[in-house]
This record gives sequence, C-alpha cells and structure tokens, in this order.
Amino acid sequence: QVQLVESGGGLVQTGGSLRLSCAASGRTGSRYAMGWFRQAPGKEREFVIAISWSGGTTYYADSVKGRFIISRDNAKNTIYLQMNGLKSEDTAVYYCAASTASVPSSRGLNYAYWGQGTQVTVSS
Repeated sequence: QVQLVESGGGLVQTGGSLRLSCAASGRTGSRYAMGWFRQAPGKEREFVIAISWSGGTTYYADSVKGRFIISRDNAKNTIYLQMNGLKSEDTAVYYCAASTASVPSSRGLNYAYWGQGTQVTVSS
C-alpha cells in the first residue's frame, strides 16, 4: 500500500501561482510513475500531468502546457506541481496519484493509489 497526502492548495488570483506537494509513504520502494488529476464541480475527473519514476519523462494535458511543471524528489518520496499563470478554469480539487508502472499515463485506471485531494480556487 502507498499512502499519498497532498498539500499546498488554496485561493489565488487569476495569473498567480501555487505549488502543490504530494508526499508518499508506505511501499515507496517501488518505482511508481506519479500524476496529478483534478475534478471541478459538476465535471468528471481529468488528467493534468504525470511524471515517470526517474523524472525523465513528463506528460501534460494540453490545457496546462507551458503553465504547469511537475517534478519529483525520490529521496523525499515527494512530487511537486508548480502551477503558474492560473486561470479560473483551473479551479478544482487536485488529486495526486501513484501508478503501478514506472512510465506516466493519462489514464486514471493506471493509477492504483490516490490522495484525498487539495482544493485550488482561482478567483478573478
């Protein structure tokens, strides 16, 4: 089992930045790809961004390219999501997820472990 805890969400103005963190515990010895998904009110969960175990491969949704950056520190069992140029449509609950594979994927079904989520609200 892997436990994931997100932090760093909050309220920010349009154009602002936030940095989310996701700390993993439990069976962290395996080489998991990690990802972030989000769910806005009344909408389905959607893929945002993912990173391979090594950090060498990243995969972005078109909606966040050029604005969001994912990184990881395997020594700390933590991944980060730097969000810049935030827009109102980025408002959602952001979930961290760990895959059972070492390569990133945009498919939620490929992720076996999920955090509880952290709220990000972008106000205009």
